[in-house]
Amino acid sequence: MNIETILFDMDGTLIDTNELIFESFKHTFTHYGYDFTDDELKAFNGPPLVDTFKNLNADLADEMVQTYRKHNLANHDQYVKVFPDVLETIEHLYKRNVPMGVVSAKMRTGVELGLELTGLIDFFQTIVAVDDVTHAKPHPEPVIKGMEALHGKASSTLMVGDNYHDIEAGKNAGVQTAGVNWSEKGAAYLQQFKPTYMLDSMSDLLQLVK
Repeated sequence: MNIETILFDMDGTLIDTNELIFESFKHTFTHYGYDFTDDELKAFNGPPLVDTFKNLNADLADEMVQTYRKHNLANHDQYVKVFPDVLETIEHLYKRNVPMGVVSAKMRTGVELGLELTGLIDFFQTIVAVDDVTHAKPHPEPVIKGMEALHGKASSTLMVGDNYHDIEAGKNAGVQTAGVNWSEKGAAYLQQFKPTYMLDSMSDLLQLVK
């Protein structure tokens, strides 16, 4: 199946924000008196923040989101770095005129901050952040919105991500999907959701895009 349009999740896919996310959750939960193991903290990575905090405490959820974001933005540049082969691959695809976008469960300010810090922002024609949609991944809305902004077709669009929300959102939107083997949750975890492809390196995309 030919791939002509590519949508990427950001955190954990393009850029390594795992430590930043972990520390932001740790800071927030400590502040509100919660005590989780490191493995439990890692499991919170993926869904929209408001959903995570509402499941714990609906009354304090909005306040917890603000506490998390304040810590996340204040410590952002200290932790964030681009994954190996990502910058080179994205630049190569850009030079080949492949339309590309970012579809994230993060607020737009955070997405733009991460992409600017890592030198990736100019390669993407569209960004769909959580504040741009009514329904976050795994709902198909963000993927469809990104695809339409790039004038792509479902049959030739690929959604690349490190979490099940990315794979499910892609499937729900009727596009092809790719999991990344550098996902913090591990390749075996992602393979359960049966993505169309699994990438050992971002450079594998160069073989998929004809």
